[in-house]
Amino acid sequence: MQTIGLLKEPNFETRVCLLPKEVERMVKELKTNVVFEAGYGSKQLVPDETYQNAGAEIAQKESILKESDFILSINTVYKGQELKTNASFIGIFNLLFHRDRLENYLNTPASVYSLDLLPRTTLAQNMDVLSSMASLSGYKAVLKAAELFHGILPMFTTAAGTLKPAKVLVLGAGVAGLQAIATAKRLGAVVEAFDVRTSAKEEVKSLGAKFIEVPGYKESESAGGYAVEQSQEYLQKQKALMKTHIEAASIVICTANIPGKKAPVLIEKESVENMVPGAVIVDLAAEQGGNCELSQNGKTSEHFGVKIVGNSHLARELSQAASQLLSTNYFNFMKHLINSSKANDPLLEGCMVLKNGKLVHPLFIES
Repeated sequence: MQTIGLLKEPNFETRVCLLPKEVERMVKELKTNVVFEAGYGSKQLVPDETYQNAGAEIAQKESILKESDFILSINTVYKGQELKTNASFIGIFNLLFHRDRLENYLNTPASVYSLDLLPRTTLAQNMDVLSSMASLSGYKAVLKAAELFHGILPMFTTAAGTLKPAKVLVLGAGVAGLQAIATAKRLGAVVEAFDVRTSAKEEVKSLGAKFIEVPGYKESESAGGYAVEQSQEYLQKQKALMKTHIEAASIVICTANIPGKKAPVLIEKESVENMVPGAVIVDLAAEQGGNCELSQNGKTSEHFGVKIVGNSHLARELSQAASQLLSTNYFNFMKHLINSSKANDPLLEGCMVLKNGKLVHPLFIES
């Protein structure tokens, strides 16, 4: 019988990747043992007894690493301890951008599956951790901006006069951007959105937002729905058009990212200085450099009266909802992994970075 190990996350992490409901399904449906570190669910206010009642057993961290076939976490939690032969780590490690995180796993018995690399196909939708977290981050970005903004989002008509609705600009119309658009519209803002992918136009318009289009975009069918790097000519056109819209916005939500690359800079210092004092920028791409030139990852700063929130992990501020979604994603991935009988499974190959301590993913070998 295979064993699944659950290790406590680093102190900064508020979420867990497996809740008791899915632990019980692991035990009953997948016929696995589940062992966990004491206090695993404490930040979710889930006592150890609830995990034990679901069929899991408490164990020391060293024992979990030595006995588990699969070690599940959100962040990297391995520091070079002894492992079971053929053990597999499963998490959201963003190894394309944080290459240094590979060092602990190289030349060990470990295999590593990084779920942020999971192919974004129909078959993988119920395992898609990026979409789950992006949805929550887009929603929270608007709420945070609304709280920091000096005005209000909807139009207000009172005996003392009428307040105009805020203008919200969303940069990037992927999952996070579309959720930000929908949330801002529900709160009554006037919403504009920009995305280099012309395929996003209809989705943006269907949510009631205006789509800002820059002609000349280069698309790639092999990009899996992500944006790709553009020509300098296109970037200059984009820069000129975006400057006008940024400076007119009360709130800007930044979500534009390219996997493994530095995030494209869409808001320059000059544009921030020309925004109305009291405006807010929320940069969800801050971890990879940010869409705003002045973003500081993990910090809220202010420049010329404009507040700039640099946070790529706003889903951590919605930890209960985030843990529920992640728990379902991880269970579905484990179900697929354990039950897969294909010699070459495209989903598993798409997110396996190392096999028994050796790099196997094409994106890492080629680079």
